[in-house]
Amino acid sequence: MTLWRPGMRITDDRLNDGPDPVTTESGLILGAGFTLLDFRASRVGKIVTLDLYLHRTGADIVPATNGNVTPDLQVATAPDGWRPTNGTVNGTWGDGIAEGGFVIGNDGLCSLRTTTTTIRGDATAPTGNGSNLRFHIVFIRS
Repeated sequence: MTLWRPGMRITDDRLNDGPDPVTTESGLILGAGFTLLDFRASRVGKIVTLDLYLHRTGADIVPATNGNVTPDLQVATAPDGWRPTNGTVNGTWGDGIAEGGFVIGNDGLCSLRTTTTTIRGDATAPTGNGSNLRFHIVFIRS
C-alpha cells in the first residue's frame, strides 16, 4: 500500500484499487425440492461472495423446537472455484418472514441448518406459494 506524502502525484497506477472482480451466474447445482430464481457469485482476489435466491418447491421445512433443521438440508452445491478452501463457513439466509443459518463446506455443499419458523413449500402450500429464500455468504479462499 502506498502512503500518501506531500507532493505525490495522482496516477492511474496509484488509483488502482486492486484486481477486477471475476463473476459467474452458472454452475450451481440445486438440492431436491428447490428451484433457482437467481445465482450470482463474485471473487476479488481471495474474497468470494455468493448470493443464492431459491424457491422451495418441496414439502414444508419444520424446525425442531430449538430452531435446528434436523437433519441439515442440502439446498445447493456451489461450483468448483467458488468454494471455501479452509473448512466449513457459516452464512445467513432469510425469506422476509423466516431467517436462519446455513453452511458451505470445501465440497461446495450448502446446507440449511436453522430456521426461526416453518419454511413453506409448494408441496404443502398452493403451488407457487412456497418460500423464496435468499442465501448470502462471504469468505476468504487460501
